[in-house]
Amino acid sequence: MRMSYYPGCSMESIAVSYAKSLLAAAEALGLRLEEIPDWNCCGASIASGVAGGFVQQVLVARNLALAEEMKQDVLVACSSCYLNLATANLRLQEDSVYAGRVNKALAVGGLHYSGSVRVKRAIDVMLGEIGPGRIEGRVQVPLKGLKVAGYVGCQTMRAHPGDFDQAESPKALDRLIRALGAENVNFARQTTCCGSSHVVPASEVVTGQVKEILASAVEAGADIIVTLCPLCQLNLETHQEKVNEKFGTGYEIPVLFFTQLMAYAFGLPPNTWGFEHMLVSPKMPAPASA
Repeated sequence: MRMSYYPGCSMESIAVSYAKSLLAAAEALGLRLEEIPDWNCCGASIASGVAGGFVQQVLVARNLALAEEMKQDVLVACSSCYLNLATANLRLQEDSVYAGRVNKALAVGGLHYSGSVRVKRAIDVMLGEIGPGRIEGRVQVPLKGLKVAGYVGCQTMRAHPGDFDQAESPKALDRLIRALGAENVNFARQTTCCGSSHVVPASEVVTGQVKEILASAVEAGADIIVTLCPLCQLNLETHQEKVNEKFGTGYEIPVLFFTQLMAYAFGLPPNTWGFEHMLVSPKMPAPASA
């Protein structure tokens, strides 16, 4: 099985552990991810405000056109990147007049997008196309006894609700956690926003939001938190010290990407886990032979 892969900027910076573990876990499951050549930034959350919505969607369409040349659907791991690629793709597929304007801009660079590409989240592909049974069958280090809070956040499943998981009560991440042999813990703040990019203009907003999420996960008995979003991971991990200083708490809970949990459970080499990039190292179940 092959798919084109759009890393986006975060997978080469704040979420390098996500990239390492995603590529390794995918290969272990027989999924070959081929990076889109010469991809560009999707614009994230600022390009539309700085350069305008049309310019931002042309940037996205360029990536889709490059993927179309590969004749492959696109796997996207970053929540913001998925939102931008999937939203632009839907409009380009449904609005022929708009698509014509975008293609006129793309033509300057010798590209054209006909709308044949499907954009998919990494979690969708893992569960919807590979399947929990195959994931469970690949596990070499069962995570029995590990209590995991699957933090979905606000953007990942709400970007296009109803196309894979329930937006308000998502189940996909919990299914994957159980397939790896761990115990998913239910906690009230599973879909609460982490504060997102308010970390720049209003850091105190993020600190308050993160405190509520950490408290909810810890009270539910979680040993670690697992997420699907680079910004969520960054906020939950880096703001623990600020939360402890402001509220007098003592939180020190690891925050992993779900693919790191997969790479570990699959018994893959330590250099694929990405644990060295974490501020709080997880205490994982040891292999049976250890």
